[in-house]
Amino acid sequence: MPKVPPKYRAPALDKGLDIIELLAKAHAPLSIADISDGVGRSRGEIFRMLQVLEERDYISRGDGDAGYSITPRLFRLGMEQPPVKSAVETALPIMHRLAGQIDQSCHLVVPSGDQIVVIARVDPPGDIGLVVRIGHRRPMAQSASGQVLLCWQSEHVREQWLRIIAENEPKFDRKKLLKSIMQIRSQGYASHPSREVDGVTDLSAPVMEHDRAVCALTIPFIERRTALKTIDFTLMHLRQATTDISHALLYGSEAK
Repeated sequence: MPKVPPKYRAPALDKGLDIIELLAKAHAPLSIADISDGVGRSRGEIFRMLQVLEERDYISRGDGDAGYSITPRLFRLGMEQPPVKSAVETALPIMHRLAGQIDQSCHLVVPSGDQIVVIARVDPPGDIGLVVRIGHRRPMAQSASGQVLLCWQSEHVREQWLRIIAENEPKFDRKKLLKSIMQIRSQGYASHPSREVDGVTDLSAPVMEHDRAVCALTIPFIERRTALKTIDFTLMHLRQATTDISHALLYGSEAK
C-alpha cells in the first residue's frame, strides 16, 4: 500500500532522524559519504546536522577517518520510560536469584522495530559464562529471544512485526520462522543453538503481561564438562523466573 504523505513537514528534523536511524542499523562506523548515500542527501545538507548530533551526544566520531556511530544516549533516554524502568527494576532481583541457581548469565530483552535489544543483564556467579552487553541488538527473526517475543503476540501485532522484518530482511524464510514459532509456543520456551557462538545454546522464555510477551528472559547456556546443572535443570528455573517476573509486574511485588 502507498504511504500516506505526512500532514506537516519538518525538514531539519527529518534529516536528523534519517541519520540516527541509518546509524542505528549500521554494523560499523559510517563515513560522511556513506551517510550521504544512505539518507539520499548531499554532504552539504548533512554536514551541520552531523555536527549538532555529535555535540548533543547522539552520535560520535572515531579517531581519524573511523566514521560516525550512534551512541547509547537514545537507549539511556528510553530506559527512563516508566514501563521499561519498572520491568528492569522488577526483573533484576529475580534474575540475580536465577543466575545463582544455574551458574550461568542471563539477560532481559525487549522488541525494537525488527530487532531485539538487551535492557538488563546479570553476570554468572562463577568464572565462566557468556555475557551479552546491555544495548546489544540483533534481528528479531534470527534470535531465540526475538522468536519468543513474536510467538506470544496477538495475530495482528505479529503480522505487523513480520511485515517490518520482511521489509528489512527480504530473503528471510517466513514459512520456516512460523514453524519455529509454533514449536516454541507448544513447548513454552525456545532452545536454539547460538548463531554466533559455537557450543552455546540460547534458552529463552516469555515474560507475560496478560496474554502477550512484554520481554524475553534469555540464558546463553554453556555446557561445561564438570557442571552438574543440565539444560533441563536450567530451563526449569528459567521458566519459574519468568513466571515470577510476570506475576510481579502484574501485581506490583516480587513473587515469593
